[in-house]
Amino acid sequence: MKFFQFEDPWFLVLAILYPALLLFRGNKHWTSIGFSSLKLLKQVDTGKTRIFSRIPIVLWSLAGICFVLALARPQEGHKTTEILTRGVDIVLAIDVSGSMQALDFSEGEEHITRLDAVRNVVSSFIDRRENDRIGMVVFGAEAYTQCPLTLDRSILQSFLQKLEIGMAGDATAIGSAIGVSTKRLKDLESKSKIIILLTDGLNNAGSITPLQAAEIAKTFGIKIHSIGVGTKGKAPFLVDSFLGPQYVYQDVEIDEETLRKISEMSGGKYYRATDQESLKSIYDEIDQMEKSEVKTIDHSEYTELFPWFMISGLLLILLEMILSQTILRRIP
Repeated sequence: MKFFQFEDPWFLVLAILYPALLLFRGNKHWTSIGFSSLKLLKQVDTGKTRIFSRIPIVLWSLAGICFVLALARPQEGHKTTEILTRGVDIVLAIDVSGSMQALDFSEGEEHITRLDAVRNVVSSFIDRRENDRIGMVVFGAEAYTQCPLTLDRSILQSFLQKLEIGMAGDATAIGSAIGVSTKRLKDLESKSKIIILLTDGLNNAGSITPLQAAEIAKTFGIKIHSIGVGTKGKAPFLVDSFLGPQYVYQDVEIDEETLRKISEMSGGKYYRATDQESLKSIYDEIDQMEKSEVKTIDHSEYTELFPWFMISGLLLILLEMILSQTILRRIP
């Protein structure tokens, strides 16, 4: 961005006072011309004389303005703004086991599965994290990377929409999910590394326990926020029977104690979401806690213009001196 400025603008006040002073002095001195005879005075073209008599004061006024502008130090240049960001590296570990098809969440009047509610809330969370690399791990009986860490929101949203219940098996391997997420984050040199672990069940699969995996994550400086999703009590599931689709209610079992320990030992926080609104509030809170660092640095490059005004002022004075000794020479 181009700019023009005066480094010392207070000197500009003199640009008004200086010509006024010269005009006052000029009326007293520069216009008085002596004649030895009134006959000679009648032969003089008073209009031209008046104009020529003003030239010295005009030149001195312009020279003074140039000097004042030079004192104010006019500058012309370019200004650039550099934005430095230090994002947070985040892995979203999402449970896609069979229990995520429970219909204990709603959107308006419509009952939706837990996975649909998670998809809605996580999609909004992703859009807000413009400066962060985000990856996605899905888990059921096993855990694997659904999307590596990326800054490309469109790719991440595409993988999010492709999530399906049971795509990683029907069991729940929470420890494996933490392990795969840790593997994605451990070698990154970011200021903050976070796993947001979301599950609705108990760890009943995998070769590593959740607490063992959390201990490993802690050694790499990885923080784990864990979220237990599901209503309290019994949750409805839609199943096919010989009488057609029917609702069957099953107990909701979430190992909250283990999830809480996972978060506490890694410096994170445990949350419980019993509906879509509370789930949204949880992701909003995490979004506010884990902020990217944004720094703005302004660079300015400018050129001093005062030499041009100084030279112009000197040339105007030189011109006035030449004219005063030639065509504008005063008669003694």
